[in-house]
Amino acid sequence: MIRTLALLLLLGPAQDKRKIPPPGVPVPEADRSELEAGLKELSRETDPDVRIFHKAVDWALRYDEILSPKEITTAKALLKDGQARARQLREGKPSWTTAAGLVVRAYVSRIDGSVQPYGLVIPPTYKHGTKTRLDFWLHGRSETLTELAFVSGRQKSAGDFTPPDTIVCHLYGRFCNASKFAGEVDLFETLDHLRKQYTIDEDRISVRGFSMGGASTWHLGAHHAGLWACVAPGAGFAETAVYAGLYKDPVKPTEWEEKLWHWYNATDYAANLFNTSVVAYSGEDDPQKAAADTMAKSMKDEGMEMVHVIGPKVKHQYEPGAKKEVARLVDEKAVKGRDPNPRKVRFTTWTLQYNQMRWVSVDALEKHWERARVEAEIESGAVKATTQNVAAVSFAHAGKTVLDGQDFAGGGRFHKVNGKWSPGPMDEGLRKRHGLQGPVDDAFMDTFIFVTPGGKSENPKVDAWVAVEEPRAAEFWRRIMRGEARVVKDDAVTEAEIASSNLILWGDPSANKVLSRIADRLPIRWESKEIKVGAKVFPAGNHLPVLIYPNPLNPKRYVVLNSGFTWQENAHLSNARHVPILPDWAVLDLDKPNTLHMSERVAAAGFFDEEWKLR
Repeated sequence: MIRTLALLLLLGPAQDKRKIPPPGVPVPEADRSELEAGLKELSRETDPDVRIFHKAVDWALRYDEILSPKEITTAKALLKDGQARARQLREGKPSWTTAAGLVVRAYVSRIDGSVQPYGLVIPPTYKHGTKTRLDFWLHGRSETLTELAFVSGRQKSAGDFTPPDTIVCHLYGRFCNASKFAGEVDLFETLDHLRKQYTIDEDRISVRGFSMGGASTWHLGAHHAGLWACVAPGAGFAETAVYAGLYKDPVKPTEWEEKLWHWYNATDYAANLFNTSVVAYSGEDDPQKAAADTMAKSMKDEGMEMVHVIGPKVKHQYEPGAKKEVARLVDEKAVKGRDPNPRKVRFTTWTLQYNQMRWVSVDALEKHWERARVEAEIESGAVKATTQNVAAVSFAHAGKTVLDGQDFAGGGRFHKVNGKWSPGPMDEGLRKRHGLQGPVDDAFMDTFIFVTPGGKSENPKVDAWVAVEEPRAAEFWRRIMRGEARVVKDDAVTEAEIASSNLILWGDPSANKVLSRIADRLPIRWESKEIKVGAKVFPAGNHLPVLIYPNPLNPKRYVVLNSGFTWQENAHLSNARHVPILPDWAVLDLDKPNTLHMSERVAAAGFFDEEWKLR
């Protein structure tokens, strides 16, 4: 029975048959031996700027990702580049750290310890210590853009736009995910790394991209609008349902899936673009122009007119004249820069994942996945603000405050008590807050560890689930998010790991020692015979709970039961489909095969309330 279920699980969802990246070409034995020898020489290097050359070649060779005969030559060249950097480090003369022109750099991600690359165009005028404009460029979709291809490409091409006196940073974005999830974190980890290496003008940072990179730009631009001098998307989708045709799928979206579309729909965050400047581009005949038109409507609904440059008589490309106009307009906005001290801030969000806009922070919501708003303005030294669906808020300006008509003499932090505002922060009890708000997929946007059970489950079907789903989650993470999940046995988890990491617990309480320690402190009770979700009871023999919850051993971090990122079965489809499939908790029917869509295997699911209690 276990082997039968495991086989069904291993087959995976029916649509998940195209491998990304695609299978590689055969590598002749002589070339393989030469590459392996070069990798061995680089294997002891620890500097990320060297390690990225090792990773690019190692992964391509080890995971069958040398995708053409030309990439064998590319791999050999990258090994020589890595070896040259290693020699320079030993001599104390790393030339690339001060070089102008095309430079490949890398950092180590806190999420999984992986080395992640980014490419730079450093202007010849750059001087360390002089604040310099920074433009992020977000690439289009390419299912062949492994680290090998990306690093090589960034050594050869400066890209579409190279403004004078500007550092241009080409993000890898963890491959091909439209800057979502770990791909979103990539921008901020890259920015943190850049700040340590170069002198960045914080008021002249822009984000731009084309095609999938345009989608990335819409998302990052709208969700983090307060960071940017300019947001310049070219083509690219802006929302999930219509673009991806999800309402046309045979399996209709569930209520919780529709709520979770509010995580990444740029249209839902259009009001935030009040806090920056937007220069959008579309080809006149490009079907993806519809996305920009949708954003234009969403901005107009919020009282804003979108600057939209149209390339005449072209489809999915920049028209030369229009490209010059885009460059002129973006340069104009970047030279002006963002206002360092804006008098007025407008902010909307649906989740505490996005809780800040300039000098306004939303610290608690009344209800997640419903629209929240803050409109705040400084008048005569006082903050005047109105809110919607906000339970706690902070203002960096701590003087007199008028909040939803209530007057306060001072204090920058406020919370609601029985529907009325009171000064001071909300209590420190267990509740949803920024970085601790769910859903399941949120656990994979920060440091996480897979905790493998050391024993057998009371239910053989759970063992079958773990035997297939844990390695498959790790494999999807490697292929799609370009890192290797840390895996620790349940009896080897340290206090330091509990303090620093989200723990992904596989198995049931009888098999996983960490889960056994906390099982009686979780809101869903998993007992030997039944699973209790409030008043609902499910037989444990053929059901499995999946959930995210603050770790009872360290409430500043998550525990997740029996799940990797929930959208893995759609990873090969449109990037608009890279959205969560499960909410905060779900009970899965293990008698239903994994060839079904995830939502079809759900017996029950829902969100915890703002205090992490069952609704």
